[in-house]
Amino acid sequence: MVEKLRAGLLGAGMMGRHHARVLREVEGIDLVAIADPAGDPHGVAGGLEVLPDVEGLIAASIDMAVVAVPTRFHEDAALKLAAAGVHTFVEKPIAETVEAGQRMTKAFADAGLVGAVGHIERFNPALQELRRRLSAGELGNVYQVATRRQGPFPARIADVGVGKDLASHDIDLTAWVTQSDYDRVFAQTAFKSGREYEDMIAVTGRLASGAVVSHLVNWLSPMKERITVVTGEKGAFVADTATGDLTFYANGTIPLEWESVSAFRGVSEGDVTRFAFPKREPLRVEHEAFRDAVLGQASDVVTMQQGLRALEVVEAALESARTGEALAP
Repeated sequence: MVEKLRAGLLGAGMMGRHHARVLREVEGIDLVAIADPAGDPHGVAGGLEVLPDVEGLIAASIDMAVVAVPTRFHEDAALKLAAAGVHTFVEKPIAETVEAGQRMTKAFADAGLVGAVGHIERFNPALQELRRRLSAGELGNVYQVATRRQGPFPARIADVGVGKDLASHDIDLTAWVTQSDYDRVFAQTAFKSGREYEDMIAVTGRLASGAVVSHLVNWLSPMKERITVVTGEKGAFVADTATGDLTFYANGTIPLEWESVSAFRGVSEGDVTRFAFPKREPLRVEHEAFRDAVLGQASDVVTMQQGLRALEVVEAALESARTGEALAP
């Protein structure tokens, strides 16, 4: 029998509780230790002792760790885990600053360890199906990617703004589904809730491929929305990552007879298709990818280098909002 990977979890809060559940469910992983200085507010420890810190996790002789603590603590925990030879998955964003992310990325690379970042949207079934269909050329050239990520303020987020917490999702998924990096960004922010950090950001930019991008992100809307629209030469895909649905709006091929409409020399409305495909829980797929990477197998895990790149683009967007200048990340 193949031995299971011994896993430790740092952070048993709102996100940590989901990690604990999935780690117990994924084949080949044994959750053997949980640490959180705040205790176990959601009762996820089961029969495990709740350890006080990352040193306690390391002492439990773990092979891999999941770090689900506030962003400002990511670097300290990750560097200690790297020094102890532990493969580590860190929740996004990778770190509070680009410099911290660079130190983390270097530490895991130098140690020959797997370092991963929890950009979970890549594992959403709608976006995985979208990535597959774009790769197959079903849209042709991509002209534009527009995302909307809006909803109420989550009281648990205290140490970063909406840019690093949420816009990082959209920046990472856009670069991933298009397989094209960001060339230039411009952003505007708003501070409406009396907090130190921005609670609204609007980012526009261009990818290296030439595609135009826009991201509308806020914590100020009572309406929760998680939408990605990719428009190209053959139509438009709409991915709803809240439901896992993917819909394709094809460009029409039927001649229009209505004179006032047919005078417009653009595309016309064609068939609309909502695809059926398996919808597995993104967090489970993400943990399976991390497990496979630790085992040295082919994996779609989000590397620390990729997580660092997403943070670099977010930082450029925030700096653009401060200066009023478009920037190259």
